[in-house]
Amino acid sequence: MMRRACRRAAGLVMGWLLATAATLAAAQSELQPFTFGYVGLADDPRYSEARLENRFQGEPWGRPIAGAKVAIKESRFPGMAAGVEFGLNEQLVADSQAAIEAVRQLQGNGHRFVLLDLPGPTTAEVADAFAGEEMVLFNVSASDDRLRGQACQANLMHTLPSHAMQNDALAQFLLSRQWSEVLVLVGQEEADRKLADSFARSAKRFGLDIVDEREFLLGNNPRQREQNNPRLLTSGIDYDVVYVADTQGEFARELSYQTQLPRPVVGSGGLVPQAWHWAWQRHGARQLNNRLEELAGRHMTGHDWAAWIAIKAVVEAVQRQKTSQFAPLRDYLVSDDIVLDGFKGYRMGFRDWNGQLRQPILLGSGNWVVARAPFEGFLHQTNALDTLGFDPRESKCKLADN
Repeated sequence: MMRRACRRAAGLVMGWLLATAATLAAAQSELQPFTFGYVGLADDPRYSEARLENRFQGEPWGRPIAGAKVAIKESRFPGMAAGVEFGLNEQLVADSQAAIEAVRQLQGNGHRFVLLDLPGPTTAEVADAFAGEEMVLFNVSASDDRLRGQACQANLMHTLPSHAMQNDALAQFLLSRQWSEVLVLVGQEEADRKLADSFARSAKRFGLDIVDEREFLLGNNPRQREQNNPRLLTSGIDYDVVYVADTQGEFARELSYQTQLPRPVVGSGGLVPQAWHWAWQRHGARQLNNRLEELAGRHMTGHDWAAWIAIKAVVEAVQRQKTSQFAPLRDYLVSDDIVLDGFKGYRMGFRDWNGQLRQPILLGSGNWVVARAPFEGFLHQTNALDTLGFDPRESKCKLADN
């Protein structure tokens, strides 16, 4: 009797599973395709093998398309419920003109939401080429403040935080620890200069004192030792902390514990402000980290997270608006109604004055997260997250919509 009952139960379960599988297969066959575009440079120096091997803090450890793929995989069942099947069309191109052509081709195929994994100047060129057109371009890998300022576009949205947001997070942390005297070290690259200027803005905004700014050089030429030797470079002056602006990463990586005075290092090395850190474990972050590691075989970085949240934002819009039409989805993305959970403990949405995703910043060092900004006591009249980066009063972005 018992065996017969077990066989009957097993048969019922098997029948249910087969029926469910058939229903899912039938449902999937009726789904409408909803494809995201992804455009990057084939020979992008940011993803050179030599650079990726160094695992610089705050820099990508692989192409952020890994984060986009995780989001697509997570969105299978929400897509079925909405009657769509989310997909991803990756295009790797040679230069700026080819990037514009690739986006144009994606647009011609009906893909209205495109992730741009491009350096800042190239991102600006592509966004300018599609100004005023019915597309949303997500900047997932360029932190340049200019893209959120003079070079902003109404259809360009940013999921990676700007340098201003990162430096404001650092400035809040330094002020909260009463480390107000800062020695700034800056490299010779133009990008280093822009990063240092961004920190100078944050320092002024939060009342930090830059006691001196000194230029460093890479190498070990003895005739340049006052600029390439960290101990000599940081001597002859008192300070609470050293801020290093090094977009190449080599100098910053070795600066901690090499300064003349026993002081912490922040910026491009030491304590680094980031969109994401693989050691962040609160708010369900461990599950997201595990999914990226399983797919890509490496830790998740802020660039992966930026691509992931860009996809999730549009999926959220499709779910809430119950449509795949462009206009209502775009309107929802920039509205106050959107609620994005990025596993960082805050409700997030896009700023309507420059397209930047407002979000907390994780301050990471090595294999742990030291703190999360914004910090208690730094107030804003509408949203505490807007203490990070440009608010409407100081923004240089002039969108046609505003």
